[in-house]
Amino acid sequence: MRLSRGLPDELHEPEADAALEQALSNFRSSVHAWSEAAYGQARPVAVVRHVSWRVAAGWALGCVLAAGSVAGGVYERHHKQELARIAAAAQAARQQKLAAEQRARQEDEDLLAKVDSDVSRDVPSAMEPLAQMMAEDQAR
Repeated sequence: MRLSRGLPDELHEPEADAALEQALSNFRSSVHAWSEAAYGQARPVAVVRHVSWRVAAGWALGCVLAAGSVAGGVYERHHKQELARIAAAAQAARQQKLAAEQRARQEDEDLLAKVDSDVSRDVPSAMEPLAQMMAEDQAR
């Protein structure tokens, strides 16, 4: 390599080349040493752990929210089914009560009709054959 800046070649060349080679060699070894030190240096793991912890916490919270939503929906459905079952049982009980009341009312009406027919007779049932004979005599 030749450097010529207006100086005579014979004075400048051997000393300048040796000095330049020495400077470039020192610079190259400094760059290599700095690169090895920079690549060999431990990276800050706390930041990565902190970020990964936040990501894990976010996923966990999301999973809890999703599970809570599903559980809430299942509980709501179960609750509605229970309310419908209770309402159906209450309706069936009301219908049975109405049917029993209607049967009791019908039995009461039948009993009253029987009593009314028994009371409305002119003659007691034991005397009825005699009353028929008398009715036949009057009709003749």
